[in-house]
Amino acid sequence: MKIVLATSNKGKVKEIKDFLKEYEIYSLNEICEPFDIAEDGTSFKENALIKARAVYNKICELNLQDEFIALSDDSGISVDALGGKPGIYSARFSELATNEANRAKLISELKALNLPSSRAYYTACIAIASKFGEFSAHGFMHGTALTEERGENGFGYDALFIPNGFDKTLGELDDKIKLEISHRSKGLELIKFVLRSIERKFN
Repeated sequence: MKIVLATSNKGKVKEIKDFLKEYEIYSLNEICEPFDIAEDGTSFKENALIKARAVYNKICELNLQDEFIALSDDSGISVDALGGKPGIYSARFSELATNEANRAKLISELKALNLPSSRAYYTACIAIASKFGEFSAHGFMHGTALTEERGENGFGYDALFIPNGFDKTLGELDDKIKLEISHRSKGLELIKFVLRSIERKFN
């Protein structure tokens, strides 16, 4: 059993490969030309399943369904003071939809409320599509969103987020610690039960 990731995000690919070291994992562009997927769901789970399903359909078109499954991640940050924004729109929060522009908009909206920080949390939904069905699992990480960037590790909003129990942002923490505590890792840990079950069926 091999896994194709429904993402072109290099940061996500690295994190998932680092966490699921026991599996043979490919990014989407290693099996086909990357293609746009309309993420028009209303929740992390819906969008994660939409992506996994689209990639699994491509796997079937290539007649690789007896060899590969599709795994996707839909994740984002929800800030309490902003009513839960950006949530599922985290990757396209700003008009430019770049990491830098998204962080700048988050800082701007908190400063407009005269807030130096706010309680916030990350959500990750991991979804799988395979010839044995579709599955999903969620992981969460709670902490505080800041109005100043700190650190250059990670991606997305990591330089603005301090996890509970730490005094450094994800952008300041090393990859090993982040891998232990992240929302994505928690979701992947749960989905491992599904992966093991599917792997047995493949064998």
